[in-house]
Amino acid sequence: MEDFVGLSGREGEYDSVVVGLAPEKFNYSELNKAFRVLLGGVPLIAIHESRYFKQTDGLVLGPGPFVKGLEYAAGCKAEVLGKPNPAFFKSALGDIDPSEAVMIGDDVAIDIQGAMILGMKGILLQTGKYRPGDENKIVPAPTIVCTDFSQAVDILLK
Repeated sequence: MEDFVGLSGREGEYDSVVVGLAPEKFNYSELNKAFRVLLGGVPLIAIHESRYFKQTDGLVLGPGPFVKGLEYAAGCKAEVLGKPNPAFFKSALGDIDPSEAVMIGDDVAIDIQGAMILGMKGILLQTGKYRPGDENKIVPAPTIVCTDFSQAVDILLK
């Protein structure tokens, strides 16, 4: 929210709807406001589409379900700026060939599949938001599945 200080306006004055990770804004009133703005034809922009993430008390909904709900209700398609958009990975790689790069992450769909579609290798970590069996949810399967980040680093260094 600190990135948008001073950019507030009234309905009808917005030029877009941006959905990031602001859980306090994922409520009926705020989502209805976003829905009404979208009906005016402005673009829906998603920072990323993560379905969920892990907090100290367990897994919680990420922005993805709210983005999908707004898309469905407003009959629009979000422009996704972050993962799993291939442009996100390309911007991180610069001139590096994707086949020479590795994505290490705990989200099989957003981190691993997103990177592998571009041609990167994908190392799925069984930490964070990993759920048992995630490695079987994408085709092709992750390049490697590791119990934790240090195991992934050890494998890469070998």
